[in-house]
Amino acid sequence: MALPTKGPPEDKEFSALPTARKIILLIILCLAQFLDTFAISALFAAIPQISVQLGISDGDSVWLISGYQLTFASLMLGGGRLSDLYNPKYNFLAGAAILAVFSLAGGFVRKQIPLFILRALMGIGAAVNVPSALYIIIHLFPDPTSQANAVALFGICGALGNVIGLVIGAFIVNWATWPWIFYMFAIFGAVLFTGVLILCPSPKGAPLSALDKAKRFKRLDMIGVFLMAVGLILFIFGVTSGSTTGWDSARCLAPFLISFIFLIGFFFWEARIPEEMAAIPPSLWRVDNFAIIAGCATMPIMWWATVQLLYSWIWQNVYGWSPIMTAVRFLPLGVLGFIMSPLTTSLQQRFSNKWILLVGHLLVIIGTALFPFGDSPQHYWRFVFVGFCIGTTGVLIVYTIVSIDIFAVTSPEQAGVVGSIFNCFLQLGSAAGSAIATSIQTSVDKTHGGPTSWTGRKAAFWFLFALLVIETVCVFVFMHDTLPRPKPRIEEELTDIPEKEHTDKLEKA
Repeated sequence: MALPTKGPPEDKEFSALPTARKIILLIILCLAQFLDTFAISALFAAIPQISVQLGISDGDSVWLISGYQLTFASLMLGGGRLSDLYNPKYNFLAGAAILAVFSLAGGFVRKQIPLFILRALMGIGAAVNVPSALYIIIHLFPDPTSQANAVALFGICGALGNVIGLVIGAFIVNWATWPWIFYMFAIFGAVLFTGVLILCPSPKGAPLSALDKAKRFKRLDMIGVFLMAVGLILFIFGVTSGSTTGWDSARCLAPFLISFIFLIGFFFWEARIPEEMAAIPPSLWRVDNFAIIAGCATMPIMWWATVQLLYSWIWQNVYGWSPIMTAVRFLPLGVLGFIMSPLTTSLQQRFSNKWILLVGHLLVIIGTALFPFGDSPQHYWRFVFVGFCIGTTGVLIVYTIVSIDIFAVTSPEQAGVVGSIFNCFLQLGSAAGSAIATSIQTSVDKTHGGPTSWTGRKAAFWFLFALLVIETVCVFVFMHDTLPRPKPRIEEELTDIPEKEHTDKLEKA
């Protein structure tokens, strides 16, 4: 899928770099997306041990994942706006530094509340450097084909971070101690910082007056970002509280009600302020297929996170599998990324995006339908392994399509904002979906055998199945099969040529 190619004049410094330097810089920037999923999946093998050592309940352990994802998702909107308004290199460096510093601090903490807070602060760093990385990548490769391949590689690195994080996390927990996982995050953050500091140019626009600087700061939409962040945090807090204190308790209902007020206030605020100042410009929702593509973005990481959360605890604490054996059982969730992402970009040139997305969703539904039957070690190969292979194939198809198409239908001048919205929905779906699933599991377990029972996890998997069916129906009904096809290279090169000369050259071509 061809992506738009025109950007601000000062961003020509990116496209003018030598090819070798572009490739090396692309690899480093893709490491930011790798670290995004790595910072989640690497903890799955450690959650059982962290929970035991710090006295974290099964229901509250979801905050080790959701704390990071919530700040990542909610502040991503501001991070994307920063990339569009300020120097993307400095934004990236700031994000990498925040991630590294708070990761390092997390390795020294031995209390659950401070650890949850540090995980949330790590999400701030990711919220700044991921949209900055996308902004730089899009302007490094203005050619539509190269741009699509670079964005696809950025997405593939997310899948790689998911599987490699599982393996590395398991080895660290098995041979060292869980704090070393946080030290590893810090090391990756330092590598990102150093690589971009050395290799990335620093584009400079025209000098700004004090008034222009004040107007630019106002466009960050701090009020909107605040409303979104508070609304999401209260929503997840209400979900997790419902499983422990009861769904009719004040501790559950009050955050729920207040969260909806904040979230409604966010969209009301976005509609009232000028378009160029909104964290999510309202006009984006009127772009053909943007809403359904953004909605589909909530599924991939949610599916991975929910599946791993529901299985990792019972495999280690009930079945007695070691962290390494648990990680090996999860390998199909990531290994297929090497095959499916390139295959999906090839399919996209031959078939309609709508029907590719539908096929991907159907595969995820089939794979998820097998999980409720994986209730013992003996049923791993028959149900869980097959479900992993089929489900993750569908997830990767969906992930690859939406990660390219969300930029294909929007303007490159909004690359930072669109990238932030995309990643916001990725993390928001994961944080909300995994929190709801684990809350359902915990609530059912209370009356059906406790946390070592399979009944609660079975109910959570059926919830995930129902959610996928609803999303698939929405794609079928609401997605228009009108996404643009890639233009021939000669046509792109002649876009700004006068009409007569343009016609003559096309005839010669």
